[in-house]
Amino acid sequence: MITLPQFLMTASALVIALLGSIHLLYTFHGNKLYPRDTHLERQMQVVSPVLTNQTTMWNAWIGFNASHSYGAIFFGLVYGYLALEHAELLFRSHFLMLAGIALLTGYLVLAKKFWFAIPLVGIGLSTVLYVAAFVADWL
Repeated sequence: MITLPQFLMTASALVIALLGSIHLLYTFHGNKLYPRDTHLERQMQVVSPVLTNQTTMWNAWIGFNASHSYGAIFFGLVYGYLALEHAELLFRSHFLMLAGIALLTGYLVLAKKFWFAIPLVGIGLSTVLYVAAFVADWL
């Protein structure tokens, strides 16, 4: 039988994994992450960053978006798995608790400062569920 803390943590993990999966889909399919200005897109495809001329800003953009997606998916998979299969380890580990809240808080700050409403709401929901899981476990 799944406990309330396990359910809340799994829900938190699913929200982040879903956001990461949608982001990964948008990275490689469709134009949702393309600039509205086609001139800017063309410039990104030919201009290199100062760091190196071995890539373009466009390739870096795609790579950053994909790796960002993989991080969210990985977090969701690991924390969801731990919640369901190794709840004792997850809910007794200060390291895992702090690492998870640090990641979610970091995503929340980025969403508030740089992104838009949908990821902010989704990450906010995931963070609330995450904290609620630990509170429910402590109670």
